[in-house]
Amino acid sequence: MSASYYQNNVHFLIAVDCIIFGFREKELHVLLTRRPVEPKKNEWSLMGGFMEENESLDQAAEKVLYRYTQQKGIYMEQVGAYGEINRDSGGRVVSVAFYALVQMEKFNTSPAQNFDARWININELPELVFDHNRMVSDALMLLQYKVSKEPLIFKFFDGKFTLPSLQDLYETIYQMPLDKRNFRKKLASMNILDRLEMKDKENSKRGAFFYSFNPGKYELFMKTGKRFSL
Repeated sequence: MSASYYQNNVHFLIAVDCIIFGFREKELHVLLTRRPVEPKKNEWSLMGGFMEENESLDQAAEKVLYRYTQQKGIYMEQVGAYGEINRDSGGRVVSVAFYALVQMEKFNTSPAQNFDARWININELPELVFDHNRMVSDALMLLQYKVSKEPLIFKFFDGKFTLPSLQDLYETIYQMPLDKRNFRKKLASMNILDRLEMKDKENSKRGAFFYSFNPGKYELFMKTGKRFSL
């Protein structure tokens, strides 16, 4: 960087914290680790680290995720910034939180075992360091809002899904049951899915058809002036 024009101003540390939501069998979990450094070393924490001078916030979040899990290409979205004066007992730190949603059985946590990483049911979270419990709560609220207003949830699937599995995921995120008939009626009214000529025979005796999200149909739907709502 060039000579600072702000050298007379106080400098703060900027951190990123990653909230990884895991979905399995209609339950939502959060990936927690033991904090590797002081203060509060070995206490339960989100995955976090500091942003370097030569990286963006997104790059810092990707770096933190990779450092703990050795995984790349995970879709993450920013939750918000946390800048209470005394939020971090180690110093003046502003943290920006990111969240991701993954399938637990497909997310390899073995590289994070050095940090005693484990999935904890969101309804059974322990007391986390600093303001990390608040971050999780805020991230869940944002996720619930986003999936209700945008087709974000389809990023979670590998190109295809059944309607029961889609409803299961919505119910898990919303933390409440949904009426099957109304759910499917809303989906059908938007006409944004394509039914595939294949069925899921593993999770259904009769076999449930697979579907895929059609971005082109979604664009046409949005041009009608209507809004995505589930």
